[in-house]
Amino acid sequence: MKKKIKNIYFSIAVDGGSASGKTTGSKFIARKFGFKLLSSGKLYRYLALKILKNKGKYNIKFINKVSKSITVKKLNSKNLYNSKVTELSSIIAKKKFIRNALKKFQIQFIKKNKKVICEGRDIATKIHPKADLKLFFKCSIKEKTKRRLKEFRKINKKITLKEVEKALIHRDLLDTTRKISPLRFVKSAVLVDTTILSMKQMEVKLKKIVSKAIQKKYGNL
Repeated sequence: MKKKIKNIYFSIAVDGGSASGKTTGSKFIARKFGFKLLSSGKLYRYLALKILKNKGKYNIKFINKVSKSITVKKLNSKNLYNSKVTELSSIIAKKKFIRNALKKFQIQFIKKNKKVICEGRDIATKIHPKADLKLFFKCSIKEKTKRRLKEFRKINKKITLKEVEKALIHRDLLDTTRKISPLRFVKSAVLVDTTILSMKQMEVKLKKIVSKAIQKKYGNL
């Protein structure tokens, strides 16, 4: 399939809450079908990291300057995943001028790639509402907590299940209730509930969904 779709134009918008499987699923799709992937959460983490290095100070001029300096390579830094960056990224994501600055980068990324998948929390609603395929990932809080605990324990072995659950509930609440670009399910999106899916089952499901969408647009390749 990857070779056959080499010359097509196809875009996928992926949304979902924390630990819903959207990033893992998006990485699989990108790898399987040869798509360029952008995880929008990394953009907010990158800005948060730069703000922390600037002693926590920032304004519109600073944000615009940093936003223009972003490259895909810079978004792969391991420094984007410490607790301070995580906390600040969720705070600045509420600010309209920051979302507008990063929106430009995301739109340009989508425009310059023929096959692209962009994942985040407002992709189908704000960033790319005309995507060829929209996916919305969801998962039960119980399962999400178990998944995220494994990740967090690599950094903090003392963290408890209750602490992780509380953090996830709080993050989802912030994402769905914020005034600027809240997390929303759009009717045109395909719902992907990963609660009871194994990794293999999720991959099989996503492969079918994406293949069907591409065939709908281009016919049998």
